[in-house]
Amino acid sequence: MSEYVIHADKPVIASRKSDPLFLISVLMLWGLGIFTILICTQGVGERFFHNRYYFLWRQLAYSAVGAAGLVFFAAVPINALRRFSLAFAVTSVVLCLFALLPVIGSARNGAPRWVSIPHVITFQPSELVKLTMVLYLSHLFDKHSDEYEENNKEFMVPAIGLSILAGSIFLQKDLSTSVMVFCIGVCMFIVSGSPVKVFVPILSLVFPVTIYVILTHRFRLLRVLSFLRPNDYTTTSGYQALASERAISTGGIWGVGTGSGLDSSLTIPEIQTDYIFAGWATAMGLVGVFGYLLLLGIFVFRGMKIAVECPNKFAALGAFGCVFSIAIQSLINLAVVCRVAPTTGIPLPFFSSGGSSLIITLCMCGFVINASHCDADNDSGVEKKKISDIEFNESFGETVVEL
Repeated sequence: MSEYVIHADKPVIASRKSDPLFLISVLMLWGLGIFTILICTQGVGERFFHNRYYFLWRQLAYSAVGAAGLVFFAAVPINALRRFSLAFAVTSVVLCLFALLPVIGSARNGAPRWVSIPHVITFQPSELVKLTMVLYLSHLFDKHSDEYEENNKEFMVPAIGLSILAGSIFLQKDLSTSVMVFCIGVCMFIVSGSPVKVFVPILSLVFPVTIYVILTHRFRLLRVLSFLRPNDYTTTSGYQALASERAISTGGIWGVGTGSGLDSSLTIPEIQTDYIFAGWATAMGLVGVFGYLLLLGIFVFRGMKIAVECPNKFAALGAFGCVFSIAIQSLINLAVVCRVAPTTGIPLPFFSSGGSSLIITLCMCGFVINASHCDADNDSGVEKKKISDIEFNESFGETVVEL
């Protein structure tokens, strides 16, 4: 009878480790965000809630939930997340529609963007769409990549899905976020190998509709006009941007320090959310601004490196989408705060006060960490070696299998 002998000339399993520099950059951005909330929101908290640390405690509570989300998306097998990508996408669209309902939905400043259960939770589903869109498109691009190469029309399926996801945000009167989500999706199409011509009919509708929506809604038109002619709107729609610009210039090169009370927190409306970076620039000055940009650059560079080197196509595309989404949000927010772009309402990842943004940002980071140690063949984060040679030696009556 033949005997089978296994020669372990090659390692059966080769582990892939998570990227430590990416994880460090995430923790540092997260920590700086908490610190900025502490030094910039005390005046607002005292003024409106009689608690100087109101926003700090809220952000810490959201951080605990976000940490759980980061661990979940970093530890759950990639293929398990992939199997539920469609369910995640459908759930996010349904939640966006729930925000439009009179009982469950919660409107602020005339925009129904929140799903609210009194005394339990208030959540902004558009933030969830940013994550689910990335996972859903990554799944489709990986699953049907061969079909796409043979038939470009197949790209219309994910294109329609992207349009539905972005449209569900648009229904909440959130033009800036819906356009941003759509643009991130388009970039994922390009990275996956889709021909740009597929988007010609869609883009030919998006731009005219966007211009029409701006011109027919007074508050959006005022944002554009106040950006183009700020001196004509110094006490109305342009006040927030001008106050932010003054606060940043006050910081100078070295900043006014963290113990000055940061009077800008009382003069910049909503400094705890979209304009939080103005407080950071005031306290830390130009040095602090460059420090943040350096840290963000490391985050983006290491994240993109993970995406490029990941052997699992779904994980690679998902990592690219997550890192690109966080980077674009950050740059748009900085452009608004520095009055390089009109006010958009897009928060600064890791920094802006708000549970939905922080939780989803950390979940995205967890997915990138997962992608850094996954492989193309399995879910466990290790690389299996294939059987390379099978030899049959009749003289000894044995089969030799080299691994």
